[in-house]
Amino acid sequence: MSETEHNHWQGLYKIGAVIAVILLVYSLVTMLLMVAVGGQPGTVQEIFAMLQGNRLVGLLRLDLLTMLVMPLYYLLLLALYMALKKAQALYASIAAVLGFAGLTLFLASPSVFSWLALSDRHLTAASEAQKALVLAAGEAILAADIWHGTGAFLGGVLLQVATTLLSLAMLRSSAFGKSTAIAGIVTHGLDLAHVLVGVLFSTGGVILMAIAGPLYLLWFPLLARDFWRLSKKGDL
Repeated sequence: MSETEHNHWQGLYKIGAVIAVILLVYSLVTMLLMVAVGGQPGTVQEIFAMLQGNRLVGLLRLDLLTMLVMPLYYLLLLALYMALKKAQALYASIAAVLGFAGLTLFLASPSVFSWLALSDRHLTAASEAQKALVLAAGEAILAADIWHGTGAFLGGVLLQVATTLLSLAMLRSSAFGKSTAIAGIVTHGLDLAHVLVGVLFSTGGVILMAIAGPLYLLWFPLLARDFWRLSKKGDL
C-alpha cells in the first residue's frame, strides 16, 4: 500500500473517532431531551399542536437530531469495515452491506420534515374539510414514520445486526480492544432484541431499550479511543 493510501485510511480512522464522540454527545443530549421535553406525541393532533405552539420543541421531540446525526453512520460503518477487513473480511463485508442497506431504509422513511409540511398545511387550511384531509394524511405519515413504518423497522433490524456482527468481529481482531467488542455485543444485541421483542411485547421492548440506551454511553467512548489509537498506529 502506498504512503498516500496509508494516510487516507489513517484519516478515516480519525473521522471514525470524531463521529463516535459526536454520537456520544447525541446520545447524552437525546436522553436529556426525553426527560426535559418528552418523546414523540402519540396522535396527529398532538403533533400539529406541538409544532404550531413551539416549533423548536416540536422539532426536537420529533427527532430532528436523529435525522441529522444518523447519516454519520455511513462513515462510521466504512471506518469499521476498513479496520476489520484484514482479520475478519467476511463478517466485515456482510456487516457493511447490511448496515448501509438498513441505514438507507431508515433514512428514507417519513420523518420530522414530513410533519413540518403537513403542520403548515393544517395551520393554513381554509375549512374543516381541508383540515380533515390533512389529518388523514398525518395518520398515514404516523403509520409509516421512522418509529412505526415497515421500512424503518427493517432498517433498524439490519443496522443492529450489522453493528452486532462488527462487534463480534472485533473479538478476533487486534484493531479493537476486547472491552470495546464486549460492550458492542451487549449494547447492540440488547438494542436488536428491543426492536424484535417490541413488536409482540411493547413493555418488554421498552425495558430492553432502557437497558441498551445507557450502554451506548460506554460503547462510543471505547470506540473513539480505539479509532484514535488506530489513526496514530495506522493498522489496516
